[in-house]
Amino acid sequence: MTKKFDLVVIGTGTAASTVASQCRNAGWQVAIIDSRPFGGTCALRGCDPKKVLVGAAEVIDWNHRMKGKGIEGGNVRIVWPDLMRFKRSFTDPVPKSREEAFLRAGIVAFHGRARFVGPRAVQVGDDVLEGRYFLVATGARPVALKIPGEERVTTSEQFLELEGLPRRIAFIGGGYISFEFAHIAARAGAQVVILHRGARPLNLFDPDLVDQLVERTRALGIDIQLNAEAQEIKKNGGGLTIGASVGGTKRVFEADLVVHGAGRVPEIEDLDLQAAGVKWDKRGVKVNEYLQSVSNQAVYAAGDAAASGGAPLTPVAGYEGRIVAANLLEGNRHKPDYLAVSSVVFTIPPLASVGLQEQAAREKGLRFEAKRGMTSGWYTSRRIGEEYSGYKVLVEEGSGRILGAHLLGAHSDEMINLFALAMRAGLRASDLQDMVYAYPTNASNVPYMV
Repeated sequence: MTKKFDLVVIGTGTAASTVASQCRNAGWQVAIIDSRPFGGTCALRGCDPKKVLVGAAEVIDWNHRMKGKGIEGGNVRIVWPDLMRFKRSFTDPVPKSREEAFLRAGIVAFHGRARFVGPRAVQVGDDVLEGRYFLVATGARPVALKIPGEERVTTSEQFLELEGLPRRIAFIGGGYISFEFAHIAARAGAQVVILHRGARPLNLFDPDLVDQLVERTRALGIDIQLNAEAQEIKKNGGGLTIGASVGGTKRVFEADLVVHGAGRVPEIEDLDLQAAGVKWDKRGVKVNEYLQSVSNQAVYAAGDAAASGGAPLTPVAGYEGRIVAANLLEGNRHKPDYLAVSSVVFTIPPLASVGLQEQAAREKGLRFEAKRGMTSGWYTSRRIGEEYSGYKVLVEEGSGRILGAHLLGAHSDEMINLFALAMRAGLRASDLQDMVYAYPTNASNVPYMV
């Protein structure tokens, strides 16, 4: 059956829901499609459920840090099945509530995998949906490891559904997924190893603070193996073995669970974009400055599915969704501005970053002062027993503009937003110094960082 719409949206995550809702509010006839439960990665399989687990790990860490400082922790531990039930209290209601919200708004929902069958048509099951416009916002999936035994690897999505936590866990890859889940698993009592094929993990973050986080991570008992390339995964009785090259030497690591943390790629390979004349590459749908396909003017893309230049982050997806909706409704007049987008690794403590790193600032020929320090001796760290914390802030010479800010320590995930706001608003370091902050708070440290 053929059905006609003004807009057909593929995906139900942050970007997709934003565009669908805004266009429907403007009176458009809108369809939305997803082959998975409605809600998208962040709400169901990513940031939201992950942060619930991080919260439990923080309780364990607080007890450990404050032992001997007035707190006797006793037998505080994570009961994994109970924690997962608590996590599901957030995720389980989402698909139904999201679909009901679409229906109330008059958005027509379809379940199934979409594929293009022409420049302005997609097929879902037995239905062909024709549209004036299309949005591709299908998110991302784990990148293929291309090693023997890859089918034995557990994805990050599957990790978030584990009913029990195995005793020995290996993570392949040294990105934010591996570090965040490793910090959770270690505090839940697991023996953890991270195998990262590069010389330094978390390469999108400040290297000096990454080194400090690596030290903190190893202090938890997590085995971080650098220059370690996983080459095969085999079954070994009731467990698994990972054959790896570590610094050129063959080694074998044993685990009960091997988790994929080696990066993600746009989930667009089975959309048959070629049938719609939509160009794409490994970064996603190729788009112009308005987030419109460079080869099919009826198609837009946003979030992880778009090769847009924006970071693969949920807030960026929502922002791009607003840009796309405005361009659909008003004509192509709005361009995304990715200045000062914050990013956080939700380890304990968290690592946060916004703006340029030192090397990038030098490559741009900028003249700046890198203000830096280790802050474990500062009041805000000492009072909670945190021995690993620091900062680096790049301040441009002459103008006093903040070029980049990088933080490690308690509440860094919140404090980084102050620096991002300052950068977007064009505030100077002196403006941050003149601010009167509530005290004692972590934010009251800002004047000493700039």
